[in-house]
Amino acid sequence: MKTSSQQPTRFHNLDASKEWTTADADEIYQISRWGENYFSVNNKGDLCVNPTQTNNGPVINMMEIVEEMKNKGISFPAVIRFHDILRSQVANLNKTFRSLIEEAKFTGSYYGVYPIKVNQMREVVEEIVDAGAPFNYGLEAGSKPELLAALAMNSNQNSLTVINGYKDLDLLRLALLGNQLGRKVIVVVEKYSELTDLMKLSQEIGVEPMIGLRAKIATKSSGKWASSGGDYAKFGLTITEILQAVKYMKSIGKEHCLKLFHFHIGSQIPDLRTIKDSISEGARIYAKLYKEGAKLEYFDVGGGVGVNYDGTRSNSPSSINYTTRDYVADVVYILKQVCDLEDVPHPNIVSESGRAITAHHSCVITNVFGALEIGAADNFNTDKAIHENILVTNMRDLSTDLNAKNYQDVYNDATKLKEESISAFKFGILSLDERAKLETLYWRICKKITQFASLDEYASDEILALKSQMASQYMCNFSIFQSAPDTWAIGQILPVLPIHKLNEKPTELATLVDITCDSDGKVDTFLSPDGPTNTLPMHKLNGDDYYIGLFMTGAYQDIMGDNHNCFGRLNEVHIFADDDDPTDFYIEEVIMGNKASQVLSTLQYNPETMAQTVKASIDTQVKRGKIRPREGVDLTDFYESCLKSYTYLKK
Repeated sequence: MKTSSQQPTRFHNLDASKEWTTADADEIYQISRWGENYFSVNNKGDLCVNPTQTNNGPVINMMEIVEEMKNKGISFPAVIRFHDILRSQVANLNKTFRSLIEEAKFTGSYYGVYPIKVNQMREVVEEIVDAGAPFNYGLEAGSKPELLAALAMNSNQNSLTVINGYKDLDLLRLALLGNQLGRKVIVVVEKYSELTDLMKLSQEIGVEPMIGLRAKIATKSSGKWASSGGDYAKFGLTITEILQAVKYMKSIGKEHCLKLFHFHIGSQIPDLRTIKDSISEGARIYAKLYKEGAKLEYFDVGGGVGVNYDGTRSNSPSSINYTTRDYVADVVYILKQVCDLEDVPHPNIVSESGRAITAHHSCVITNVFGALEIGAADNFNTDKAIHENILVTNMRDLSTDLNAKNYQDVYNDATKLKEESISAFKFGILSLDERAKLETLYWRICKKITQFASLDEYASDEILALKSQMASQYMCNFSIFQSAPDTWAIGQILPVLPIHKLNEKPTELATLVDITCDSDGKVDTFLSPDGPTNTLPMHKLNGDDYYIGLFMTGAYQDIMGDNHNCFGRLNEVHIFADDDDPTDFYIEEVIMGNKASQVLSTLQYNPETMAQTVKASIDTQVKRGKIRPREGVDLTDFYESCLKSYTYLKK
C-alpha cells in the first residue's frame, strides 16, 4: 500500500519573481526525463506528442485531440492511445537487438515475444503483432484465455508463441494444436508434472511438442517484484528438477524436443547490475545443460525491462538506471562471452518485454471539476464578541501580530491554542460559534504562514509540511481503482500534469482526489526535480475547462482496473499520426466506455427488471395522486436514460 512519507518539495520557482517559461514546466513535471522524446511542450503551453521521436516528424497537440473529442461528443474521462508510439517501441527493441547482435558477431538471432498479460486489449495486441511482423516478433501467454487469443492473433509461422504459467490438460492440448498448425508454440515447464503430462498427450495426439525449461535462478531483483526470483519463487524448476527433466527426456528418446531455457526475476527491474548477474547465471546454466545433451536453441531472458516512471534514471522502484541499449548490450555480450568460454553454440535470444513496449502509448485524460481547500470558508465573522472565550481572543491576537519574522513562533502558539480549543469544546467550555471563529482564525494564520515560508529559503520542514497539508484537493472525474490501480495498490508513481497552460506559472500546490466514495481514491505522490513529493503544482481554477493527464498507463493499468463504485471502463480514443493532416493526427477508432447498465449486468443485476420495478413504483405514486401522470412518464424516462449513460460525471 502506498504511503505519503516523502518530504514536501520546496518548489521555490513557483513563488519566484522570474518570468515563467515552458522550460520551467518541462523541469517541474520532468517531461523530458520520463517522456523519452515522445512528449514536449509547444509555445502555446500545450503538451504535444512526437510519436516518431524525430525532429521533423508529426507533432500532435493534445488539446487539439481534446477539442475534436468534444466536437464528437466523446465524454471525459477517456483513455487516449497513440498507436504510433506502440509501433515505435516494438521497432526500437527489435532494431536494437539486431544492431548489437551484428556488432558483437553473435551467431544467434533475436525472437522477442510480447507478454499479453501486460495489456490484453485486442487493439494493443493486434498493433504489436502487426508492427512486429517484419521482425518475427511473437506473443507470450500465461493462461488458457491468453493462449486462445495468441493462437488466433499470432499466425506468423516464423515467430514464437511462448506459454508460461501453470497448465492443465486443455491448455497443453491447445499448445499442441498450435504445433499441428505449423506454429512454433513452446510450452515452458513450470513444475515437473507438466512435462510428463505433456509427453503423454503428445504421444496420444501424435505431434511432438516444443519444450522450454524455466529455472529458479539464485539471482534476485530488488523492488516490488523481488519474489519472482530465488529459491522460493512461485514458478520454475530447481537445478535438480531440470537435470531430472533432461534425464527423463533422454530416457524416452525425446531430448530433441527440449528447445528453450528460461528464467525471469521480476517486473520493473530497476538496477542494471541485477540484469548482468541474472544473465551471467542463466547463461552458465544454459551452457552446462547444452553439454548435458539438451541441445537448446533459445535462451529466454524473461521480462523485467523497466521504464523511467519518476524521471530520476535511478535504481528507485519507479525508475531504471539503464537504457534499452544498455540492457540489450548486456544480454548479448554476456551471453556471447559465457558461450564462447564454455565452447557451446550461441543460442537464439528471446525476451518478454511488455512494460517497456506498452507503458508510454496510453494515457488517461480527465477534467477537473472543482477544488477542496482547507479554510476556504474565510468569510465567517470573527469579530470580537462580549464575554468571548480567552482562547478565541488569543488566536485573534496571534493573527494580528503575525509577520515574516515571527511566523514560526506564531505557528507554534496557534497550533497549541487549536489543540486546547478542542479539549475546551469537548468539556462544554467553548461554544460552537466560538469554535468556528477560532478555526477560521487558525486557518487564516496558516495561509499567511505558508506565504511567508514560500519566500524563506530556510523555512523549517515543519512549515514546509504545513504547506503540503494546506494544499488544495483537485476533484478529478475518474476512478483511481479503474484507471491507475497501481498508484493505490503498490505506490507506483505515474507522471501527472496539466496538458495545457504550461506556458503559465502554476500558483497552487494540490493533490488529486477521484469521484469514488473511498478515502483511498486519491493521488498524493508525484514526481518532481527533487524526487517524490506530496503535492503537484497546478493552475488556479477559474471556471474554464481544466484537463490533466495521467501518463504511462499503457502497462497493466489498462487491464487491471476494477469496477469500484460501479465506475466502468473509460471511453477510449485511438490516435494515429498523419503528416498530411493539418493537425498531424486522426482519430482512427472510438470505443465507448461502459454504460451503467453494462456494469450492473456484470454484477448480476438485471437492468430491464430494475427499470420495470422503478416504473411500477412510479405508477403506484401516480395512482395515489402523489405524482402527476406527465411527470411520472418523465421520471421513468430519466431513470432509463441513466441506465444507458456513461458511469462518470457529466460536465
